[in-house]
Amino acid sequence: MASHRKPRSRARTTTPAVGLTTAALAGVTLLSTQSAMAAPGAPKPSIEDVQKKVDDLYRQAGTATQQYNRAKEASATQRGKVDALLEDVAERADKLNEARRTLGNYAAAQYRTGSIAPTATFFLADDPQSYFDQNQLMNRMTAQQQKAVTDFRTQQAAAAKKRTEAVQSLETLTESQATLRTSKQSVQKKLGEARAMLSKLTAEEKARLAALEREKEAEAKRKAEELARRQAAAKAEADRKAEAAAKEAGSTGGTGTGTGAGTGTGSDTSATSKAEKVLAFARAQIGKPYVWGATGPSSYDCSGLTQAAWKAAGVDIPRTTWDQVEVGTRIATADLQPGDLVFFYDDISHVGIYKGDGMMIHAPKPGANVREESIYYMPIYGSVRPA
Repeated sequence: MASHRKPRSRARTTTPAVGLTTAALAGVTLLSTQSAMAAPGAPKPSIEDVQKKVDDLYRQAGTATQQYNRAKEASATQRGKVDALLEDVAERADKLNEARRTLGNYAAAQYRTGSIAPTATFFLADDPQSYFDQNQLMNRMTAQQQKAVTDFRTQQAAAAKKRTEAVQSLETLTESQATLRTSKQSVQKKLGEARAMLSKLTAEEKARLAALEREKEAEAKRKAEELARRQAAAKAEADRKAEAAAKEAGSTGGTGTGTGAGTGTGSDTSATSKAEKVLAFARAQIGKPYVWGATGPSSYDCSGLTQAAWKAAGVDIPRTTWDQVEVGTRIATADLQPGDLVFFYDDISHVGIYKGDGMMIHAPKPGANVREESIYYMPIYGSVRPA
């Protein structure tokens, strides 16, 4: 018998929809990937940018080194003052104790004789100063006792004053040491950043950076040679004029006594002698490493080298570049002579010793040794002749 039930309809397949969705997702993913590849990410800095950044970090480290040098010098100076004050306080404490013993002896003597003991009353009082204000006490004391009381008061006031000075000096010393630590951390941070940048370079990038450095050195050397030619020409012209003046003086003043000849040669000779000693010392340091904060004899920073070189010539100059630039006579670049100090950058964070022909001897930066280099390797701030 035929069934009257309605045939069950076949379920509609979803396969095409799934296929369509998968295809759509694949298309979106592909487009996203292509967009990501097309969109520029964070651009990698060029080698020129890396060189500029590293140079700037080294310059900042040089500035921080000078801050460290100044703080170290201030700390050492303050430590000397504190030690002297503490020694003074100790000596005054001894004198105060001696004055107190003298007063004690008077009090004991009065006690033994049974006499009224105003000195003992003073010595044992809670507030001796208020007791001093009573004139009758002084009237009842012998002259010797009055002197002992006066000495005690003097020593007591002086000791209190010195103790206050010592406390203030210790506070200043603490501040100087804090500045010293901060400057040291700043130097280390800047040098660490520079090393980190250099460590990320590939071998090819390092080669390119070295090539840029050679180009920079070559340009600086070219400028040094140009300065040397100008200086040589200026000297030749000055010699020619001096010779002409001497001939003219000889032809017109044959009967003269010649007084005044050689004026100033003594001071010129002295300056030349000092410059020779400065350069002899500086040359002997070539090859020694730069170490920030170092003053020799095995290593130097820039201002440590210049200070030591001029000290070898018998001239004391300050420790930092900022103080060294203030000593002696300011000199134009065209008028530089051997031994002069040449300073660099707007913040005066570097210094070298001029050796002639546009060249200097200096302690360049961490990782480098004391060497000769063109003064045009860095932007010049100015120059001085210390003596």
